[in-house]
Amino acid sequence: MNTTPAIALQGRVERSLAEYVDVSTADDGSLSFNYAGALCSITVVHLADGLDVVSMTCVLVWDRPASTALHKKVADRNAAVQFGSISAFGHGRLLDVVLRYAFPAAGLSDEALTTMLLLVLGGADTARTGLIP
Repeated sequence: MNTTPAIALQGRVERSLAEYVDVSTADDGSLSFNYAGALCSITVVHLADGLDVVSMTCVLVWDRPASTALHKKVADRNAAVQFGSISAFGHGRLLDVVLRYAFPAAGLSDEALTTMLLLVLGGADTARTGLIP
């Protein structure tokens, strides 16, 4: 499978985001950055010719005490988010809240790619509100 399109797309993603955030490349090749307090990671995967997918994960909050109120906030934000899904993951009595979104990006212009990235990140910023003390 030819990964060259995915590498090129990941470079475009990095350049698109560099206008708005400091982007670094992790050891595994993924892009990482902080957006409005959320820790985010992006990976581009080449699935087939013409099908390159951008996968974004944003940790909205972490190590929050588990509670009915927090679960309700997560459910409300998940229902309201337009791009992606928001989930809470427990470890002991603590929860991490994560937004995930993946979209096919092959063929998108630079402007359209930037717009999609900012739409998802805007949703992460909005969803994070009220989840932190």
